Amino acid sequence: MKDEKQVKVGRRDFLRKVGVGTVGAGATLATPLISSTSAQADSESNDEKRKARYKETDHVKTYYRVNRYPA
Repeated sequence: MKDEKQVKVGRRDFLRKVGVGTVGAGATLATPLISSTSAQADSESNDEKRKARYKETDHVKTYYRVNRYPA
């Protein structure tokens, strides 16, 4: 009976540590992505920022048709 308690406590501690480690690793990986995105946005000129980016392609038209948006 004692062995079962020790295994359960050890498993719980392991899962807690894995959860904390995952959160820490995720924060570390997300930090460089945020800084590189802002650097890319700063390199656009005013004309590039204001240009039209929306294009109504076939898959966009299909999305509107399937979801019953007015044409």
